[in-house]
Amino acid sequence: MHIDLKHLRAVKMIHEAGGLARAADLLHLTQSALSHQIKGLEDQVGVDLFVRRTKPLKLSAAGMRILRLADKVLPEIAAAEEEFRGLQTGKTGRLHIAIECHACFEWLFPVLEAFRKAWPDVDVDIRPGLAFEAMPALMREEVDLVVSSDPDELDGITFAPLFDYEAVFVASSAHPLSEKSHVEAEDFRDEMLITYPVERSRLDVFSQLLMPAKVEPRAVRQVELTAVILLLVASNRGVAVLPDWVVREVRYNSDYVTRPLTEVGVTRRLYAAVRSDDAVKPFMAHLLKLARSEPMKLQRR
Repeated sequence: MHIDLKHLRAVKMIHEAGGLARAADLLHLTQSALSHQIKGLEDQVGVDLFVRRTKPLKLSAAGMRILRLADKVLPEIAAAEEEFRGLQTGKTGRLHIAIECHACFEWLFPVLEAFRKAWPDVDVDIRPGLAFEAMPALMREEVDLVVSSDPDELDGITFAPLFDYEAVFVASSAHPLSEKSHVEAEDFRDEMLITYPVERSRLDVFSQLLMPAKVEPRAVRQVELTAVILLLVASNRGVAVLPDWVVREVRYNSDYVTRPLTEVGVTRRLYAAVRSDDAVKPFMAHLLKLARSEPMKLQRR
């Protein structure tokens, strides 16, 4: 048996219109053509779908079964067609994000809030659990964007620059290093360094300062939340190095001091890695624009 969508639409329209003539008008068919469709379907199922000589025309038991199928299938088809139209015009899509930068939540949520208002039909999700395998996940199309500070040459992947930030030393105002105008790698040798729980190569303080200088801190304490890191620092339980957008609120708090790493400072750049084919999608272009502008507002505060 082969039931076309036109058969489902025909049965549903005749039921709703109450007769062949009105249904044919609504379907933009001749009455003869519509009658032929119904006859063809009845020949396939082997039973009558309508109780003839009734006004309005009524469905038989078999016809009611076809109607239930139409009520189930046709809305799904309509929804899929609408979704495909949205994909063609760039109004809908999927935006699943993986983050290699632990502190990026500080600026990413304002970006996504602004994006949500502009693109309500795009499915947005954040996948922090993929942080350490983010690039392979991007290439497998399991995620659609990766926030990273480590661009690489990957086939089919575009690294779009977002913004530059400074890695900033943070300590208690009672800490001896608060007297210095800047800190060097050697200053960490006797310190408890508080970091996010990620591998050292992904932490600016290690990759840009301590590892090149071959300096090991006295101890490292890993903490998940930025607020807890700042709490421990204020209590003089250790020191930290955080992006400038994180420390914007403590710069003027008397409990803290912030200092540059080295006399010239350590500046890094964040990138959005996306599949090259996706980079031209309208909603992706808008997200990248927001991701370049929103963090700058936090840095200026």
